[in-house]
Amino acid sequence: MISLPDATIEFFPHFLSETQADSLFEVLYNQPTWQQDTIKVFGKTYPQPRLTALYGNNGLPYSYSNITMYPHPLTPEVEMLMQQIKSVCSSEFTSVLMNLYRDGSDSNGWHSDDEKTLGNHPTIASLSLGGSRMFHLRHKHQKKLRHSIELTHGSLLLMSGETQHQWQHQIPKTKKEVGPRINLTFRKVMEVKK
Repeated sequence: MISLPDATIEFFPHFLSETQADSLFEVLYNQPTWQQDTIKVFGKTYPQPRLTALYGNNGLPYSYSNITMYPHPLTPEVEMLMQQIKSVCSSEFTSVLMNLYRDGSDSNGWHSDDEKTLGNHPTIASLSLGGSRMFHLRHKHQKKLRHSIELTHGSLLLMSGETQHQWQHQIPKTKKEVGPRINLTFRKVMEVKK
């Protein structure tokens, strides 16, 4: 458990064996479903600084930052990981948003996974494969409260409770030589009644 106020965060640095992590990285890296969407920042449109893919078992799209993604059916590998994560987490997941950071210049800016379709206190399970990257957290209201975790090959980070409402997180760019990294973020996507 990582002890931070207004957050429930658990970190499992060796959730997968090196052999399993290597094998999964190879399969997922070579999948044909990676896409690069565009994002709008201060009125200008840019290619998103990473590739993404969405998989799910309930057919529901997932929207964030004015991007709507439609899920591919779960692959056997992703389904197996969902079951494995259940061994340390009681949450039911429907979807996995995958990110491919090709090198140190790919990144993900400050954000919270707090979309309405994720419910009130979402649990996000984040599995890392490939090159290690730093994961930064900052409290939304107590600006001096910050924390960093190195997300290593085969590690699992669980965020639940108030975390998404009280904290933001990012994967910053780095000038260090880093290999490609795949991040699978498991979540429960629900239909929001209008």
